[in-house]
Parts: sequence; C-alpha cells; structure tokens
Amino acid sequence: MRTFLRLLGFLRPYRVGVLWSLGLASLAIGATVAIPWLIGRAIDQIEQGDRAGLQLVALVVAGAGLARLALTVARRLIAGRVSLGVELDLRNRMYAHLQALELGFFDGQQTGQLMSRATVDLQAVRFFLGYGLVFLLQSFLTLSIGAAAMLVLEPGLAAIALAPVPFVVLIGWQYGKRNRPALQEVQQRIAELTATAEENVSGIRVVKAFARERHQVARFRHSVTRVFDQAMLSTRLRAFYNPFIGFLPSLGLAAILFFGGRRVIDGSLTIGEFTAFYAYLLMLISPMRSLGIFLGMAQRAVASGARVFELLDRRPAMTAPAGAPSLPPGDGHVELRRVTMTYPGAVEPALRGVDLDVPAGTTLALVGATASGKTSLVSLIPRLYDVDAGEVLIDGANVAQVDMASLRQEIALVTDDPFLFSASVHENIAYARPDATRAEVEEAARRAQAAGFVAELPDGYDTLIGERGLTLSGGQRQRIAIARALLADPRILILDDATSSVDASTEQEIKGALREVMAGRTTFIVAHRLSTISLADEIAVLERGRLIARGTHDELRERSGLYRDIVEKGLPDQVFLTEKPREAQVAGL
Repeated sequence: MRTFLRLLGFLRPYRVGVLWSLGLASLAIGATVAIPWLIGRAIDQIEQGDRAGLQLVALVVAGAGLARLALTVARRLIAGRVSLGVELDLRNRMYAHLQALELGFFDGQQTGQLMSRATVDLQAVRFFLGYGLVFLLQSFLTLSIGAAAMLVLEPGLAAIALAPVPFVVLIGWQYGKRNRPALQEVQQRIAELTATAEENVSGIRVVKAFARERHQVARFRHSVTRVFDQAMLSTRLRAFYNPFIGFLPSLGLAAILFFGGRRVIDGSLTIGEFTAFYAYLLMLISPMRSLGIFLGMAQRAVASGARVFELLDRRPAMTAPAGAPSLPPGDGHVELRRVTMTYPGAVEPALRGVDLDVPAGTTLALVGATASGKTSLVSLIPRLYDVDAGEVLIDGANVAQVDMASLRQEIALVTDDPFLFSASVHENIAYARPDATRAEVEEAARRAQAAGFVAELPDGYDTLIGERGLTLSGGQRQRIAIARALLADPRILILDDATSSVDASTEQEIKGALREVMAGRTTFIVAHRLSTISLADEIAVLERGRLIARGTHDELRERSGLYRDIVEKGLPDQVFLTEKPREAQVAGL
C-alpha cells in the first residue's frame, strides 16, 4: 500500500488533468447509465403504440451515445497527456538521480538492470497511472452508479443481482495478494534478461573473436526461459482468477432472468422495466469482469514501482556539504595526507596511509606492479572515490569539502581505455567544453597528434564515431581523449597509461605535445613504459597500496630495489600491467 500511495504522488503535478479525466469519465458513465433506462422507456412506448414518444426517446438515446463518445475521446486525450507527463517526470528524475550517484555504485551494477528499471518498469508505472487508474476508478464508478440505478428501479431484484459483487471484490483482492510477488519476480528476471542482452551486444567483438556465439545464444536462451517460467506462474494465476471473476456476474444474470422473468409474467413488472434492469446488469458485468485485469495492472505497477523506488531511495554516498564553496584559485598543488582507501565490497585497502605532496607545476610519474594502487591514487584527486581515512587537498582545499563540479572542471583524466560517445569527432573533443569553437577543437586535436587521421575520416570533424568509439583504432581513441583533456585546459592533468595504445612513433609525437601542455601544469602520469616515465620531474614508487619511494630516476636507481628491478629488466610492458580492479574508466572529466 505504501508503494501504491507513493506512486499516486507522481500524479500531484497533474492533479488538474486527473480531476478533469475523472470528471469526464463520470459524465460518460452518467450517459451510459441513462441509456438502459431510456431503452426501457422505449420498449414500453412500443407496447403502448406511442410513435411520437418512441421517436423522442430514440433521439435522446442517440444524443446520449454521442455525448458518451465525445466525453470518452476527451478523457482519453487528457489521460494520455497525464500518462506521458508522468513518464517524462519519472525518466528525468531517475536519470538525474543516476547522475548524482557516486562512481562506486556503478561498479557493482549491471547496465542492463539499470536500463530495465528506466524503461520496462517505468512504462508499467506510467501506463497504470495514466490509464489503468482511471479505468479502475471508472469501473468502480460504473458499478456504484449502475447499482444505485438498479436499487431505485427494483430494490429486490437489485439485491439478487448484486449479491456476487462482494465475492468479486474478495477474489480480486486475493488475486492481487498472490500475483504481486510473482510479478515482482517477473520484472527482476526481465531486468536480468536485459542485462544479458546488453552485455552480449557490448562484448560482441570478444564473442566473435572466440567463436562463442553458441554459448551466448544458450546463455540468452536460459535467461529467456527464466522469464518465461516466471511469467507462466503469473499467467496461471490470471488464467484461474480472471475467468472466475467473470463467471460470478453470470450467476446474478441467471437469477435476474429467473426472478425478473416471473414478475413480468405475473404482471408486477413491465417488459420495459425488466429490459432496463437487464441492460443495467449487462452494463455492470463488463466492469466486474475487467476488475481482475485492472487489479493485475495495478499489481504490476506496484511491483515495478517498488523496483523504481529501490533505486530512487538509494541516497548518494558521496556528496558535498550544503553550500560547499568552489575549488579556490590556485596552480594545482596536490597533497595526500595519511590516505587510506578501500573499494566498496573489497576486503583489503587499495591504499594504506599514503602521504604525498606534489607542488604546483610538477609532473609526477607513478610506477608499481599490478594492484599497487596507482590508478586508485589518481582516482582520489577528482574525488571519483572517497578516502576511508586521511584527506586529499588541492591548493589547500579538502576535495571532500568543495563543490564537486568546480573540482572536476579543474581536472582532466585520460585512461588507457578512453570512452568515446556515439557522436561526431568534434562533439567528443568538445565534451568537456561544449562552447568551444571549431578552431579550438582543431587546435586541441593538432596538439594531441589527432589532426592527421581526423582529416582522413569521411566527414572530418563531423564524422560520427560508432558506439564507444569502436570504429576507431585504440591509438586514435586515445588521441581523441587526450585532445578532449587538452581542450578542458585543467590545472591538473592525469594520464593513466594514456599512451599505451599508440605505437612508438606516435608516442614520441604525443610526448612532444604533452611536454608543451604539461609546462606549468600539475601532471600525474601512470605509466608502464620507461619512455613515458621520462616525461616526469619525479617518480613515486607504490607497492601494495603504500608509497615506498620517491625521487628522480637516478635517485631511485640508487635507493629503490623495486624501481631498479623495473629498469634493469627492461621489460616494463610485460612486468607491470595496468591495474583496474574496480575502477571505472572515466575520461575527460
């Protein structure tokens, strides 16, 4: 009931439309209820041979039918607007809420699950609030007004005819009680199916590369079967309860034919009155039979609403204090003070008591083995994750105490697997600065050594990039991502193995551009090529989440056995692979 009442809350902005819809529905029901009574009068006038009266009643019946038609059309138009408005609000609210959630939330979520809640579940809620609720109320209004008319016309017969109604309500309630959990499980399995399909499409290159099409088909078939099996449980409940609900009014109909027919034969009831009463009962049978359908729609909406609210009720774990100031002006001085950080669900910390002071304008390279904490460390600077202990400061301000938008506008991050949107090259480069001119975009591309291959694309900077940028090579995607970061003109630049997908020649060209860009800018380089590390002023060595050494290349060769091992083996690409245990791949913040 609580979920149902919360769903009704989404109708509050549209209460005028809802009232109009209910008002028009009531008038349409009034016209509908008038027609059986008019038919009864017409039959009596036929018996009496009253031609003029019959003609008048026929015209009134036609008028009532036209009025019902116009009222119903208007009600449907208004209800449709309310329905679509509710869906619009729900989608906008859910998307805005997803954007407000911290990165750690998405680490443990399947994209298909989230998409299912934003599509299938919202549609079920929208359809019920916009249409089903009105139909449900209309059915109750029809039953109430029709029952009142029958009681006025013939109280005794009305009591007989309406006797099944309490049983219909009781069975409908029992149906809803049993069907609700079944529908919730159906919605969950549909979400799992959506997640499976989304994952298969996203990973289609891997599927085809390993010839695993049959395996994926079998996996998808298993998900479909799970949906089918659960839906069949709900279908069996509906197959029993709905016909049973429809059968009960037939008992009232049989009783009216028997008792009402005898009264007509006895002469205590005219044929017109009997016909009118019979028509009223026929009019009530449809709403009673539809009650099960509308209750099922309501239960599906409640089941979907529970899944929607489960997401909307999930409060962001990472927020800025109310009225948090913007990041103060500065040149990019970064400090980490006794920082410890653990990923959600992880047992061991990714960073342990790290102290690091990086003066403004310094280029610092981070080196270490897999899971040593390099990417984890740079993820704390734009506050993609929060620390468990300690604090991260930029130009003297704790990143947890400043406005996050202002913080991230001053930081650009390029990863080893940059994400590109299904948009043009220009739009992808200008993502961090949508107001950038074409000249600024082209200059950023030139500095990132991307202008050459962009000029060879079919439409140049207006060429549409496929989803996730898969129409480009890895090196091309990285250069677009670097251009995007350069256009943002941040005070802090983070390159997380950003030249890993380019060849040695292109890397040298990019390094030349990076030297220009990094001048006077604080830069963090997570790298596994010694040639890239050479860009740094200093090098920090991490091991199992701890900072164990820091200095220049020559100093570390003397003092750090781990760093010396990196240099002497001469195979950094094989020995030290980029770790991504749980970090999301984020580019161009």
